[in-house]
Amino acid sequence: MPETFFTTDIRGQFIFLGTGTSVGVPVIGCGCKVCRDRRPLNNRTRCAVALGLPGGNLLIDTPPDLRVQLLREEIGVIHSVLFTHEHADHIFGLDDLRLFPFALGHAVPVFCEPKVEARLRKAYDYAFADREETHAGSKPKLEIHTIGLEPFETLGQRVVPVRLGHGPHFDVLGFRIGDVAYCTDAKTIPEESWPKLAGLDTLVIGALRPRSHPTHMNIEEALAAAERIGARRTYLTHLSHDIDYDRDAGKLPANVFFAYDGLRIPLSL
Repeated sequence: MPETFFTTDIRGQFIFLGTGTSVGVPVIGCGCKVCRDRRPLNNRTRCAVALGLPGGNLLIDTPPDLRVQLLREEIGVIHSVLFTHEHADHIFGLDDLRLFPFALGHAVPVFCEPKVEARLRKAYDYAFADREETHAGSKPKLEIHTIGLEPFETLGQRVVPVRLGHGPHFDVLGFRIGDVAYCTDAKTIPEESWPKLAGLDTLVIGALRPRSHPTHMNIEEALAAAERIGARRTYLTHLSHDIDYDRDAGKLPANVFFAYDGLRIPLSL
């Protein structure tokens, strides 16, 4: 294990670690123009963001690409983790949290709903087993905090969970932190959630593709939600290969932008 953990200072920054859909972009086996375009703006790993809070680095979701994302952004330590939901593209990088207890001196705090914890315990049963470790760091050390819709604190910052509908039979969480809200993987926003999104400086919302989808907002739906929320600026994420950055970015309203992997914006708290 490294004796010294190198990490860049990301305080005051909101970093898009990944902005792609569940299969990423390029898509395996696809020969479309976007998937053959290796330029960064059309190369999208699975969705996650990092926030540089005064009390440490907050991660939202642990996608399968997490190791590559953190190395790319030179983020050497994560101090706390939130989970939006338990789908594979949002949890299957969990094992990459194994190193952080060496730097923290304690287990990594993880905040999630009970259904997410149940999936983590099933998919990563070894992380929760009672048997003695063969060596330090052989499994993730996690401190699970159960959350619902009530605000909670982590790293000295108040977090407001926002209920979102991910299709007709599945709910997920978005999170509001200060004047920034992260709402990926949503098809609908329940009426009771709209007030939690009032007065935002920055909205991040999923916009899968131009065509309709049963479990994700398309671009038109995301733009309508953004207009109703009225944030000063909106970033679209969870983008598929149907979106070509060069072709489509200019079609967006003046205060709406496609996010891309590695994008850093000021964090308004």
